[in-house]
Amino acid sequence: MKRRDFLKKAGVATVGAGLSPLMFANAQAATYQFDMVTSWPTALDAIYGGATNTAKYLNEMTGGDVEINVYPAGAQVGAFEVYDAVSSGAFAMGHAAPYYFYNKNPVHAFFTAVPFGMDAGQFDAWMNAGDGQAFSDELTTPDDVIMLPAGNTGPQTSGWFKREVNTVADLQGLTIRTPGFGGQVYSKVGANVQNVPGGEVFISLDTGVLDAADWVGPYDDEILGLYNAATYYYMPSWAEPGASLAVYMNRSVYNDLPSDIREAFHAASARANQQMLADYYAKNNAALARMVANGVQVRTMSDEILNALYDATLEIHAENSQGNDLYQRVLENYNAFMEGAREWNRLSGYSYANYVYNK
Repeated sequence: MKRRDFLKKAGVATVGAGLSPLMFANAQAATYQFDMVTSWPTALDAIYGGATNTAKYLNEMTGGDVEINVYPAGAQVGAFEVYDAVSSGAFAMGHAAPYYFYNKNPVHAFFTAVPFGMDAGQFDAWMNAGDGQAFSDELTTPDDVIMLPAGNTGPQTSGWFKREVNTVADLQGLTIRTPGFGGQVYSKVGANVQNVPGGEVFISLDTGVLDAADWVGPYDDEILGLYNAATYYYMPSWAEPGASLAVYMNRSVYNDLPSDIREAFHAASARANQQMLADYYAKNNAALARMVANGVQVRTMSDEILNALYDATLEIHAENSQGNDLYQRVLENYNAFMEGAREWNRLSGYSYANYVYNK
């Protein structure tokens, strides 16, 4: 599908679209110019920064040989259309949360977060020192896409609720915004799940279209004003203990790049990945304190609810594995890696944290 055709299908204006091969080089300046579509509004600077930082770092690392125009959600394509836009060749690059494409193949969820799964450090270890990237390539290569981690939010939250929820019965019938695998888990226990882009979460919650919603965490949630639409802020992040975001490049474009620029692309995404995690750790606590001062009430999900969500997660893993060989292999590999990482953390990191948090 050509870029113009994709944009017409998406209902987006196509000013200048006819001028756009996927990649073009200025022979005199030796510059590659790409367009990157994203799933994020510009107001959310930390998560949008996964895209803009990747573009900035790649430009710097190549001495200006690569220039990337970054577009927020809706400017060219919708938040949930990024993967198809890159796969089809309509755009050279994209930045999104892989679990947005869960309905294409549930394996995509592993590359953002799965409920009760790895935290940010464990996930990055799986991708860089385990088999995560190889599985990512197996998933995306048939779609002519390469995907690299380019941002991690760290631990998120269970989200915002207009009323307290203490039992599984309290969840049943609630309309909740939770994307990807987490949304399917909520559905399993009786909630009504709606997936809306970040820029629409506040209005949907404020007007009563949603009874509850999660986005990322305190820093982003304060920017979106979610504390003005709901009072109860629930922890922990059972669905997204360390949510990874990805940068996508059309694989045909990637394969045509010189090897040094391909290497710079990997390095730039890794640096953007590290920077986003640092930004959220630096900003979340102060944002939470401000919201609590404005009346937000922090709550913890009950063991009854967490146990039900955990059991539902196992059921969905079993269902997704049926007839999906790649899902089964990724699940086994992911769980084995996570088990080893958690055992070491239990002996070292958890013991340390248990002491200092109770001191």
